[in-house]
Amino acid sequence: MGIIDIIVFVAFVAAVLFVGLYKSKGEDTHGEEGAADYFLAGRGLTWWLIGFSLIAANISAEQFVGMSGQGAGFEGLSVSSWEWIAAITLVVVAFVLLPYFLRSGITTIPEFLEMRYNHWARLFMTLSMMLILIGVSLIGVIYAGALTLKELMFSYNVELSLAGSCWALGIMAAIYVAVGGLKACAWADLLQGSALIIGGGIITYFAFDALGGTNVAELVASTGAAANVEQGADVMEKFSTLNESAMHMGSNPSMPWGILIIGIWIPNFYYWGLNQYITQRILGSASLAEGQKGLVLAAALKLVIPFVIVIPGIIAFNLYSKDMEKNAGDHLAAYEQAAVNPATVQVFELDQKWAVANPEKAQEVETFNASVMARVGEGSVETVKLKSYKYDSALGLLITRLIPQNKGILGFVIAALLGAIVSSLAAVLNAASTLLTMDVYQRYINKSATQFKLVTMGRIFIGVFVVIGCVVAPMLVNNKSVFEFIQKFQGFVSTGILAVFIYGLINRTSGQWAGVIGLIANPIIYGVLTSTFPEMHYLYSMSISLGLVLAIMTVYGLVSRQEKIVFATNTTMDLTSSKGALIIGLGVCALTVALYVIFW
Repeated sequence: MGIIDIIVFVAFVAAVLFVGLYKSKGEDTHGEEGAADYFLAGRGLTWWLIGFSLIAANISAEQFVGMSGQGAGFEGLSVSSWEWIAAITLVVVAFVLLPYFLRSGITTIPEFLEMRYNHWARLFMTLSMMLILIGVSLIGVIYAGALTLKELMFSYNVELSLAGSCWALGIMAAIYVAVGGLKACAWADLLQGSALIIGGGIITYFAFDALGGTNVAELVASTGAAANVEQGADVMEKFSTLNESAMHMGSNPSMPWGILIIGIWIPNFYYWGLNQYITQRILGSASLAEGQKGLVLAAALKLVIPFVIVIPGIIAFNLYSKDMEKNAGDHLAAYEQAAVNPATVQVFELDQKWAVANPEKAQEVETFNASVMARVGEGSVETVKLKSYKYDSALGLLITRLIPQNKGILGFVIAALLGAIVSSLAAVLNAASTLLTMDVYQRYINKSATQFKLVTMGRIFIGVFVVIGCVVAPMLVNNKSVFEFIQKFQGFVSTGILAVFIYGLINRTSGQWAGVIGLIANPIIYGVLTSTFPEMHYLYSMSISLGLVLAIMTVYGLVSRQEKIVFATNTTMDLTSSKGALIIGLGVCALTVALYVIFW
């Protein structure tokens, strides 16, 4: 990295810290609303702060690296479903859930369950969310962020240890969260969320520029594309011809239509509407209209994300498939060893993109598989998947190969990636400290705690969480399947929480223990499904769990009834809904449907 890049990088990081701390300066943590000022930014966040903060809190190394890698791989554009479905989800949250939450004046999402059910439902949800936030999200974000930072800087001959990278990210996030609370996070996120989208746009520009300047024969040879790309074709003709299959949403069997209709909505509604990690931003809205406009802004930005993260990953495979194969190591070693062993009972599943690029070797492997199957029978063989490409290296290859050095652009792009990691980490720390302070410490340990005491405890908890995360995160280095585990593990918590909220809002007369029953029943049902049917997609398991939990709660509601619950208004904020945001939100939903029609 050149001196100009280093200056830009340091200046951006300093600006984020300065703006976050400066904007939160002067908050009265001793006053009557001290905790609200600290944990919810004094309920004064405007729509543009909310919108960019939601995006910055959401996008981290897992998305930047993982989504570009999935784009480079077999998934192609279909991975965008997580972003585009989220756009519709955000609009629904804005006009269905947010009015309930703001009217009730809650500080945490679990607090709402106490209003509808009882304090045991609130406690059970709080403990479940703490398990996810600290045991999964915090450690996962620190590890993924540190690993990304370490590998990226190694490309520029800068040696960073994994543990050192963990502590650097953790301390940076903890500084402005502990000092400034949610307001500091929101203002820092404004810079980091903007930089994230701009940085992604810069990478996309250079990716298309490189694709346009690369020889057609070299592109076809490197990708094995059967497409006939004409010499002299412009960049868009090259891109569309080389990636005709990758640009179709319906081309990925790991995201079948059944999941798009049912399963994918469950984690989306939990994440965007009921997860403290995200919803803390909208609970800090200055008014209902500001919160709705902020959610709609985030929904619109969600439609853009695939174009600046996924599509560059697709192009990365066009340009650097040979490098991705090299980064995967000796991926044929297991096959070569089995091929000389006459007693082998293994067959090998090829990466389809590699098979297209290497037809002769692929045919050799298929012939070997057929001979093994004929010799031992289908039921006696072990299938070994050959990982021929390291798809997750897509982002690193784009940055190190394409972004010009010593012009400030590289420094800005790396700062944007670092900002995305730190923003997500700060959001987790802020949410976890709020839950533990307000739902456990104040509710069960010190009911008479002063506002200053609550803020102080929140800051102490942040320090404890950072230490836990930075100590544990480096231990994940040998766990290659950690993120797949994280995705599936969410179902033990998210599905039950969504079920009790749906039931609680629709049925106001069932007994007060319905919430606890739903929260306990879900992990049992989901655990049985995932262990009994391990091959079933986890989103199908979540869908079945949701249906069964709602059925159990419905039966309980028929047996145990009480007077209809009326949610009281516990706020003085303006609860007038935004008609303009509703119109734009409906437009975002229509545009989302149009994108599916265009790219299906």
